[in-house]
Formats: sequence, structure tokens, C-alpha cells
Amino acid sequence: MTSSGEGIVNVSEFVDLVGPETEMLGPVKDGGLIVTGTEPACYGPMITPEVESGHTVSRPIAVSGAEVGDGVALKIRKINITSKASASGTETPREGSFVGDPFVAKKCPGCGKVNPNTVVKEIGRDAIRCADCDTSVSAFDVTNGFTMVFDDNRRVGITVPKHVAEEIARNTEDYSGAPVGSSCHSVLVFALADMPAGIVSKIRPMIGNFGTLPGVTMPSSHNAGDFGVFLIGAPHDHAISEEDLAKRSDAHMDIDSVGEGAIVIAPVRVEQAGIIVGDVHAMQGDGEIAGHTTDVSAEVTVEVEVIKRLANDGPILLPLMEDLPPLARLLSSEELEIARSLAKKNGFDIQTEVAPIQVVGSGADLNQATMNGLERMAKLADMDVDEVRNRVTITGGIEIGRLPGIIHISMLTPMSRLEQIGIAHLVKEQYGL
Repeated sequence: MTSSGEGIVNVSEFVDLVGPETEMLGPVKDGGLIVTGTEPACYGPMITPEVESGHTVSRPIAVSGAEVGDGVALKIRKINITSKASASGTETPREGSFVGDPFVAKKCPGCGKVNPNTVVKEIGRDAIRCADCDTSVSAFDVTNGFTMVFDDNRRVGITVPKHVAEEIARNTEDYSGAPVGSSCHSVLVFALADMPAGIVSKIRPMIGNFGTLPGVTMPSSHNAGDFGVFLIGAPHDHAISEEDLAKRSDAHMDIDSVGEGAIVIAPVRVEQAGIIVGDVHAMQGDGEIAGHTTDVSAEVTVEVEVIKRLANDGPILLPLMEDLPPLARLLSSEELEIARSLAKKNGFDIQTEVAPIQVVGSGADLNQATMNGLERMAKLADMDVDEVRNRVTITGGIEIGRLPGIIHISMLTPMSRLEQIGIAHLVKEQYGL
């Protein structure tokens, strides 16, 4: 481990574009901590035309000693929600209000300016106005939205009726909990209340955009195989090629198990990695089927460790044991004894030195994402894809992170291979082996 860099790096700046040219803070030393605020950063950026991305993330933090081809283990030590309320919903793009991509190139339908400066006037779906011509500016129409309040201990959230949503909308600064340096309008100002009041959900914080800088500059929301395809040959300033998309780091995962206690081993695409954190959600079901969920402000603490020459093509996840699919969880001593007895009766031994890992796959759709994930797992485990298919079927599973194209594959993997690639100690730490 290198001792250069800072032991703790605090972050209070946000960016929308990420890549090799993005200025970094730090460096944090190998083994150090990153403490960063996050702003409600999906619907917020979506309804803030100045922001050239569907997300904002923390300004990247350099990691001392991290080189291209390494991996960086990011251990999520704490997620502290600071928002008192959130709002979300389904949406459809508003024709005439964007150029090619409503997340990236928002256009004022009045004066025609792309990514215009805006101000908030009153409350409601038309509250955000062009600073130049006073036209209502939004690249999206919310088709079914809701506002949710949280209890003081952030254990549950409850949808509210219209009059409560309007009261929250008039006091967005208090309810959003946005940190100093926040760059986005709050969707709370829309006073969304299409859903019935009183729907209760458990709060289970997770980080939607978490990892390292991609090897090509792009909007942070598009740093994934599904959103990224919309940049290929796009009619705006952030167009990239198909070859460029292969340089993504898949930080925008939206996987619900990327929460407190989880470990993400991210690929290093640029020198010193550039750790980014953003898009924290209060809760999210597998698939994020509505397209969005409850964005919140939060303070996130992450411990960093460099894994030399790992050469992982995408993120590796080590979630909490209870977040693994049942077949990927370690066998009990009773189950192992039954297996040993059965194998002995038939004249052979069982494989006991295995442990679970997850690999993220991304692509334009779920089929492509699955193939991408299988190929990444095959490379990581040093197996052919067909053996991986079989092992995943009987010792793991495939889960949807986000529609249309993020999946994560679980598999019990030989410990000897995990030792060889340098992550066995993390797996043992995570699962008490």
C-alpha cells in the first residue's frame, strides 16, 4: 500500500460530465476514506436544463497509486439520508423540449436555447422557467407522480395527499436537505400527488451511480451500457462512437444491493481512478421499473483499497449475504455434511473452497447485458462461458438492476481463482470466511 495522499477526503462539489478531463480532488490514500454529500440527483438534474446529464455526482476523487488496469474496492461504510422528503414518478419526453436526448440536451421551447439558465417561480409542474424568456421549461412530463415523507429516523416513507405535497413544495430547501454546492432544482417543487396517500415503504438506502471515471468524457447518467448507446452518433455535443462506449466504467448501475455494508470493486479506466458518488435512493425495487425512484440527499462514507492488476472490465459486487440469491449463499455445516456423505458414498469429494461474487453486465437491452455479464464473469473466473452458464444456474442467479439493460450475475466461484486475482481477502472479510 502506498502512504501518499490524504487519509480522509471530504467532497462538497458536484459535476455532471465525467471522464479523463474531469478535474479531481484528493488524492485519497490507499486505505483512506471519502466522505461526500450527494444531492437528489436523478429527477433534479432532469428538470434543471443547465445540467447536461440526467445525474450529478460528487467531483471525482483521485486515489493514490491507482493505475489503468487496476481495480478499486469501495467499501460503503455509511449512508446517512439528510432529506425529509422525496418525489418521483413515471414520465414521458416533452416534444420540442430537447435535442436528441431529453436527459442531456434540454431545449427551451420558447427561445430555443439549449441547456438554458432557469429559475423557479411558484410551485407545480410548470414552476421551472427559462431565465431569458420566462417559458416553462421541462424536457419531461410527469405522467404519474408522488411525494413521500420520511420519519425522523429514516426507517419508513409514506406517500402524501395533494395539500401536503404543496406545503412541501413551498419549503423545498428544508425538505430536500440538499448540501451546500447543490446545482439542481428540487422535484419537490412540482407538488406531485397522483398516487393515493398513505402508501408505506421501508427505507433501504442505496447508491445508484457509484464507481470510477470512464475512459471517455460523457454525461454521468450515461456511464453504462444501456444509457450509453443513446450517445452513439447523437445530434448534440456529447456524441461518442461505439468504440468510445467500450471505455465506460458502468458506475451508473442502479442496483438495489449497493447499500451500506456492500463492497463495489470498480475498474480503473483513468490514472488515479476518480471515485464518483451520486444518485442515492431511499429505496428501490429490482429493475427500477418506474424508470426512477426516491432520490435523496445523503452523506456517504466510503473506504478505498487499490487492487493491483485486477483488470476487471466492469464492476464486481460483494453485497451483504442476505442480498445474495439463495443459491449463491454459503452452505450451512449441516448441508455440507450431507453433501460430503453423498459424495463419499459415490467415491469422490465435494468442492468446499468456493465463495460468492457478483459481476455487473450492461447493454442496450437485458439480453445484451446478460451476455456482457457472462463474458465478464468467464474472464474473471477463468472459465468458458458455457461453464459459467451452468454454474450460475445451479449456484447463483441473474438479477435485474435496471431496465432496459443492467444485470448482476451471482456465482459461487473457486477460492483459488479469487486468491489468484487478488480479491479473496475482500470476499473472506465480507462473508466471514
